[in-house]
Amino acid sequence: MNKVRVALYARVSTAEQAEEGYSIQAQEEMAVKYCEMQGKELVKKYVDKGISGKSTKDRLALGELIGDCKKRLFDEVVVWKTSRLARNVLDLAQIVNTLEQNNITFRSLSEPYDTSTPQGKLMMNMLGSFAEFERTTIIENLKMGMNARARQGYKNGGRLLGYKSEGTGKESRLVIVEKEEETVRMIFRLYSEGRGYKAIANELNKLGYRSVRGNYFSINAIKEILNNPTYVGMIRFNRYVDYSSKRRKGANENHILVEGKHKAIIDKETWEKVRLLQKKKSGRYSTRAKGKFPLTGMLRCPVCGAGMVAAMTVNTLKDGTKRRIRYYSCGNFRNMGSAVCSANSVRAENAEAYVFNRIKEILINEKVLKDIVDNMNRASREKVEPLKQKREAISRKINETRDKKNRVFELYEDGIIDKENLSNRIGLLDSQIEDQIQELEKIDEELSDNNIDEIPYDLVKKVMDDFNVLMESAEPQQKKLFLKLVVDKITVEDGEVKKIHIHFNQTIRNLINMYSNNTEELSDDESSSNFIFKMAI
Repeated sequence: MNKVRVALYARVSTAEQAEEGYSIQAQEEMAVKYCEMQGKELVKKYVDKGISGKSTKDRLALGELIGDCKKRLFDEVVVWKTSRLARNVLDLAQIVNTLEQNNITFRSLSEPYDTSTPQGKLMMNMLGSFAEFERTTIIENLKMGMNARARQGYKNGGRLLGYKSEGTGKESRLVIVEKEEETVRMIFRLYSEGRGYKAIANELNKLGYRSVRGNYFSINAIKEILNNPTYVGMIRFNRYVDYSSKRRKGANENHILVEGKHKAIIDKETWEKVRLLQKKKSGRYSTRAKGKFPLTGMLRCPVCGAGMVAAMTVNTLKDGTKRRIRYYSCGNFRNMGSAVCSANSVRAENAEAYVFNRIKEILINEKVLKDIVDNMNRASREKVEPLKQKREAISRKINETRDKKNRVFELYEDGIIDKENLSNRIGLLDSQIEDQIQELEKIDEELSDNNIDEIPYDLVKKVMDDFNVLMESAEPQQKKLFLKLVVDKITVEDGEVKKIHIHFNQTIRNLINMYSNNTEELSDDESSSNFIFKMAI
């Protein structure tokens, strides 16, 4: 009588499991002993190392096993534990169903069921359901635990200028980092003395101070520090609901704000003084210049490449009258100060005259416009491929981080780490995932601006004709909108505009029609044409 042919599927998700008795070798030894005791033959081993069991995706050995089962290369599949094969009930059921369709039995060496019997199938499904239920319960309990920890005055994960976490689990708490404490105190002191966000950032950057991540201080970084109640001894948590999926749209008005267990860096008097000053300054700035700088963000600094923003000086003439002169200056300089870049200013009237006149030249020159369309089609194709590769790389990073998160859950499910350790690790990994998603969103924006579809010249010509008419009569804010539709960036050298990088997308026609009170609808062919191109002129 021929022996029953057995195939082993083994998996470990982390090195820690290997060290704690869950190693591939240990799983193989159990399979060998089982076959010896049952008089069966171990014919093949399928091994996935360092891969989470949450999903069957990317498990090459499992894929090979499924392929071989259809070739009837074995009669039975064994695993050390059901969780080695799948942690999702649906995945588990699908795999076992595939095995059964090929008359192959599935067996767990450490759990009392045999899928060759109805009772065994029922028990397997029950164990799988309980395992999946346990995972979702862990996630909910983790959230509840982090909320409870915050309400008790403890910070959950992350790094903050001026503080670091000391201890592990329930014993983890914020302690002051003396060198960084000095920076935080300086920021609050300078603002209390009347300095603005930019002036503070500039001062810190010049003195060599850096953010907690080693970057230059920016206006937003200073503002965030001044608004963070942790520095006055409070704990704020859960400001955003489902942040990773909703981003800032998920702001939570009922977030946690309680007295913390840590030592405050800033006294309450200084904190309240900053609040009062911010309130006074919030309505101080005039919006008179709004709409008067149509090239804002499109002009690029010749030194650092940052977008150039509005700036204005007031000159007093000999007769005593004052004259306002508009400029565009480096955004990094305006945001972080001279330690990062210089103003590299460009006279606004000169830059705007050049841009408007240059675009008009293109509008009336059919040959130039056709050349631009042809070049743009080629350039777009050449640019989109590396963007796709970069996106794939970031996507892999996100998946790898999510896999790490799943493996941390598995460590807890297998009893290797406790809930406190689980909470700390998940908090750090969630923070990494958020950063990676933000990076991915930037790439997606670039990809949306570099579609590889061919651009129809006739539609581009129509858009440009409409644009020319509208630019003659449009209001300043409308001109700015129209420019953004066709201008990607403008390169500056030696205080003068050198190149205009133009681009087009399908929304141009709709918005031009809206502002010109043209209610003509796009045809089906036009509205379905998804195109965009960029070109330097």
